[in-house]
Amino acid sequence: MQEQITDNRPIGMFDSGVGGLTVYKEIKKQMPNEKIIYLGDTEKFPYGSKSKQTIIELTKKNIDFLLKLDVKEIIIACGTATSQALDEVKKIYNIPIEGIIMPTVEYIAEKQNYKNIGIIATRGTIRSNAWENEIKAKRKDINIYNKECPLLAPMAEEGWTENEIARLTIKEYIKGFPKLDALILGCTHYPMFENVIKEYMPDVDIINTGKIIAQCLEKRLHRNKILEPKEDEIYLTDTECNFINVATTILQKNIIIKKAEVDSNEK
Repeated sequence: MQEQITDNRPIGMFDSGVGGLTVYKEIKKQMPNEKIIYLGDTEKFPYGSKSKQTIIELTKKNIDFLLKLDVKEIIIACGTATSQALDEVKKIYNIPIEGIIMPTVEYIAEKQNYKNIGIIATRGTIRSNAWENEIKAKRKDINIYNKECPLLAPMAEEGWTENEIARLTIKEYIKGFPKLDALILGCTHYPMFENVIKEYMPDVDIINTGKIIAQCLEKRLHRNKILEPKEDEIYLTDTECNFINVATTILQKNIIIKKAEVDSNEK
């Protein structure tokens, strides 16, 4: 019989802004007693238009900040940072680090009915070809159709996710896709548009990476039986933003935010 192990340290998670809360929300559903420390790098938002080297440096600073808070694992709840920095930071840090791509690719690989898959993501993520490369490594028979959607993350930060502007923007972005079996929301901001996307793609499986990461994490930590719920912490690098308003809508509860100094030289 395996020994019961309990690690009460928190799970660390970061994104460029509010989008990662779509992952946070799904993890809390699966593991309500796990404490999560969430970092939103709102000062440097958006990540999608930045160079790969800049993304790597920002990712390292975010990880360094979370490590100071003694997290046991780090979730990169950002499609851009996952696609451009995950491989690099895994070489540097001696802590489990997971992004949004590989758990989703493993899920897709088991879906034999998937033949045509669309991917919508930031410009940086699409240009990296990270999703396409990983999917093709598992399933060469799948046809992949990519689309850059640079306006969606800024709109999500403003809370413009189900208004007429959102509908017109989504309609324009998905125009030109062939008949799809599934559509991957390759940026964690994009699940906020899921209802609108379904209006235009009612017969397509919409893949919310947050749900898949939550299931993957729960399987990995299933022996970590924390009995009492812990108080989560949410940090932002810039508190003068619309984060609280959008976060309250996503999580359906009031939140308290703290100021994060990720550029601090303190050790």
